[in-house]
Amino acid sequence: MKRQIIDMIEHYDTIIIHRHVRPDPDAYGSQLGLKELILANYTGKAVFAAGTADPSLDYLGRPDELPDDAYEGALVIVTDTANTERIDGGRYAEGAALLKIDHHPDDDRYGDRRWVIPGMSSTSEMIYDLFREGADSRGWTMTANAARLLFAGIVGDTGRFVYPSATPQTFRAAADLITRDFDRTALYDEMFEMDAPLLKLNGYIYQNLELDENGAAVITVTKEIMETFGLTPEDTAKLVGAPGMVKGIRAWLFKVEEPGQIRLRFRSKGPVVNELAKQFGGGGHALAAGASAKNWTEAERAARALRELCRR
Repeated sequence: MKRQIIDMIEHYDTIIIHRHVRPDPDAYGSQLGLKELILANYTGKAVFAAGTADPSLDYLGRPDELPDDAYEGALVIVTDTANTERIDGGRYAEGAALLKIDHHPDDDRYGDRRWVIPGMSSTSEMIYDLFREGADSRGWTMTANAARLLFAGIVGDTGRFVYPSATPQTFRAAADLITRDFDRTALYDEMFEMDAPLLKLNGYIYQNLELDENGAAVITVTKEIMETFGLTPEDTAKLVGAPGMVKGIRAWLFKVEEPGQIRLRFRSKGPVVNELAKQFGGGGHALAAGASAKNWTEAERAARALRELCRR
């Protein structure tokens, strides 16, 4: 399949890469990392990264402004996005061909071609594997910035190599990427450094999380709480993994108030939560998934469902 993808990339003069809404480092890393690789190895091609910019990820890069006629005759690639409802940018279907590259369960089999490996640590690791195929068969080279982007995606989706999805293959990919000339310390600082308001919110979360006897924890972050600490909903993403360090927690739910909805972020150290997320229009991995609730009543239903899951 990797060879076929490279053939597709070589066939099209214009390539537009999408990823999912509410991006994380793997969404940006796979999208922008693939763009960097294509531009570095096919200098005559027009390559665009589509989607809405997330200021919290500006340290990785920003999506492009696309010309109105960009999709005409273009290859469209969607990375790190399990279903069409989560693709950022409604014009993804307007190109000449559509390719899906993803590591989530393949529940929505969209695209003319699909390269999906559920259980892979990250889509960024898949793009690294694509690079290895390109290097072997076409002489592809890896730029320092492409390596930085792919490394960030792998680090982000493995929880700094803690999650079980980080395999020996993942570590080998990371080991190769860090031989490239980018500042790993500066990247870690951008990804994980917490300023004073975020540290204060982190303390608030530890003091106010609701933990039951079965190991289900629920964290509620309202608009008023964020205003108190001078933070945005995007800022809270850096804290999602923190409850996993609390002894006795098996699975947890972050309920974060956003304009017009409540963002639901499920995480787990055992119970499978992606099926739970699907009940609320979302999805994801077995131990890390997301969804949205229309209001606090629906968000509380999600919390009850998580508690029931941990009770089994």
